[in-house]
Amino acid sequence: MQIALVVISILLIILVLLQSAKADGGPQIISGGQSELFANRKERGSELVITRITALLGFAFFVICIVSMFI
Repeated sequence: MQIALVVISILLIILVLLQSAKADGGPQIISGGQSELFANRKERGSELVITRITALLGFAFFVICIVSMFI
């Protein structure tokens, strides 16, 4: 079970690093710059797949941690 947690953790780290930066306007909030901070950006193609796999792996990690706590 711990091997599965390590594999899922490594995959989560890789997928999070592959995701595009959605917080591009973060520094501009502090400096007061006007940007398209609240513009609607829909994920398409590979971004959508990476986001869904990340969510699935995060859920699997959570479930395995809870189950291993009771074993």
